Amino acid sequence: MGLTAASTGQSVAKGPDLKKLAGDKIIALAGNPNVGKSTVYNALTGMHQHTGNWPGKTVGSAQGVHTYKGKRYVLVDIPGVYSLMAHSVEEEIARDFICFGETDATVVVCDATCLTRNINLVLQTLEITDKVVVCVNLMDEAKRRQLSIDCEALSRSLGVPVVATAAGKGEGMKALSAAMQALTEGKAKTSPRRVSYRPEIESAIELLVPHLAPLLQNRLNPRWVALRLLEKEAGLETAMTNYLGFSPAEHPSLYEPLAAAREQLALLEADGLTLHDALVSDIYVAAEDICNNAVHAKQGDYNKKQLRIDRLLTNRLTGLPCMLLLLIAVLWITIQGANYPSSLLSDLLFGFEDKISSALSAIGTPAFLHDALVFGVYRVLAWVVAVMLPPMAIFFPLFTLLEDLGYLPRIAFNLDHAFKRCNACGKQALTMCMGFGCNAAGVIGCRIIDSPRERMIAILTNSFVPCNGRFPTLIAIITMFFVSTGGFLSSALSALLLGMVILLGIFLTLVFSRLLSETVLRGVPSSFTLELPPYRRPQIGKVLVRSVLDRTLFVLGRAVSVAAPAGLAIYLMANITVSGGSLLAHCADFLDPAARFIGLDGVLLMAFILGLPANEIVMPIAIMAYMASGTLTEFENLESLKLLLLQNDWTWLTAACTMIFSLLHWPCSTTLISIQKETGSIKWTLLAFLLPTLAGVGLCFLLTSFARLFSLV
Repeated sequence: MGLTAASTGQSVAKGPDLKKLAGDKIIALAGNPNVGKSTVYNALTGMHQHTGNWPGKTVGSAQGVHTYKGKRYVLVDIPGVYSLMAHSVEEEIARDFICFGETDATVVVCDATCLTRNINLVLQTLEITDKVVVCVNLMDEAKRRQLSIDCEALSRSLGVPVVATAAGKGEGMKALSAAMQALTEGKAKTSPRRVSYRPEIESAIELLVPHLAPLLQNRLNPRWVALRLLEKEAGLETAMTNYLGFSPAEHPSLYEPLAAAREQLALLEADGLTLHDALVSDIYVAAEDICNNAVHAKQGDYNKKQLRIDRLLTNRLTGLPCMLLLLIAVLWITIQGANYPSSLLSDLLFGFEDKISSALSAIGTPAFLHDALVFGVYRVLAWVVAVMLPPMAIFFPLFTLLEDLGYLPRIAFNLDHAFKRCNACGKQALTMCMGFGCNAAGVIGCRIIDSPRERMIAILTNSFVPCNGRFPTLIAIITMFFVSTGGFLSSALSALLLGMVILLGIFLTLVFSRLLSETVLRGVPSSFTLELPPYRRPQIGKVLVRSVLDRTLFVLGRAVSVAAPAGLAIYLMANITVSGGSLLAHCADFLDPAARFIGLDGVLLMAFILGLPANEIVMPIAIMAYMASGTLTEFENLESLKLLLLQNDWTWLTAACTMIFSLLHWPCSTTLISIQKETGSIKWTLLAFLLPTLAGVGLCFLLTSFARLFSLV
């Protein structure tokens, strides 16, 4: 199914690889972000879903099957956008799928609590196709805000079916299904409202439509094509050329009328208005007129409560402290909450070790291969799963809860100014926060950034904030070397020091974002619509399913795929002996001079290298090397671990440099794989590897030089 992407000149994406049968109807599900579109989609499709990426794009797609009265409907969840006047990859995909995807109908989901902004997208969709159902969602939320929506009046004004729903409660879904069926079977007659633009624009359109209609042969709306030709959207012209087989803008019959139409627009521009601004303004006026007749508000205090909360959470004085306190709370819950399940999972997984060992021995597996598989591959796999899964299973649901609650856009609002000063995008604040759970998830989350330049900056700098795999090492070192164990004061001091480490990571994210924007990714920050949605009660069940399936297990799967071969390599290096020492010991000795130069030692540097699959196994590898054992091991008591480290010449400087290098070194293999997939480039992946590494080496060298210069060690 496919035509080629407008930006590349290849086939315009009709959509992902659609899983459809003969007779299935294709329904595009469109809407602004934060309108409950995913909830509508899930309510209609259940678990009958297929996910992937749009061809040639890194924007996620989802499609599912909805069955109603024996008929199958393939729902394609197109990206949430505010406009179809494409200025981003998401807007381009949404527009192209509605135009060229040969859909049988488009369902536009709207937020009942802010309908005027949503009707903008409805009117733009109606300019493309007559086959539209408007789904006014979140009616329960509107009721709480004392808003009354007259859907019949709205339907009369728009000229298409309008259905009221509260998808989170399953209300109105049968009516929506019935409207889809009636429209796709030709039983519902539509007479879509067309926006009346100012006279100069309407005159230009009238000059073009009579010449376009015979050329397009009902494949595209001539009025809409006329507007796009007047706007000179080069990417769309390429897409239309691929879809139609000829270029409307270059067709001989359009030379004179197109020139005459553009002369009409010169009158508009003489008044200081661009065509785009005039179109947007006229669409908004039409949307406002429609909603004035359909939306009725009663006096209430709902908005006052929202504003009071926002004054606290987005105020210049209180917004950032609240954000930091919330972040520390989430991290504390994650770390503390993960301890017990991680221990249980570790006992469970390592409990299988003897059974696997017995099974391999029973089939006559050679001893060396047996040990490599059991103590190498399986033990590292078990370690990675036991350490990574519990914190991710706690962090991602908490993160998703904040997302559903409506707090994450407030974080972007608070940090927008700082990122703009670095010529980056405020949405990078959201992807940076995701990086605290897992940098790989943060990298994938960068898809929400529209500008390719700013998206690349966010991808390259995401590893400057510590993921959950680095927190156990950081906390253990802080506890052993910088605070006394036990007591509330000790916990508070540990939290403060950990917070300072996190702030260092955030500061360096901003510094390197500015550095990239001034060098290899030079440019100015793009503007974007930052919506502060109303606070909503999160749907706990759906949050858990989405965060565990879409994020936790996805990231864990990538980690496991690289942990197995890494476990084999670690075992071989620790157990193959050359000249009286293991390969691991020889490599550590070789790296020792360079490591000492930055305040570490050869064992630590080798542990960081071998810990590429997952940051969680760095300290166990170092302990294994210090103890000269052949398998991964871990100390359960921090006092005995501190004694081992002191016996191997650790000082406060070694501890501090280990913390810095743990914060700032190459991303784990899972993150690197994600970067390569998202950028499609080895060059950018290598740069993402080098940036935090060079920062870590530089800071460790400066601290070590300072300490030695003033004889502090």
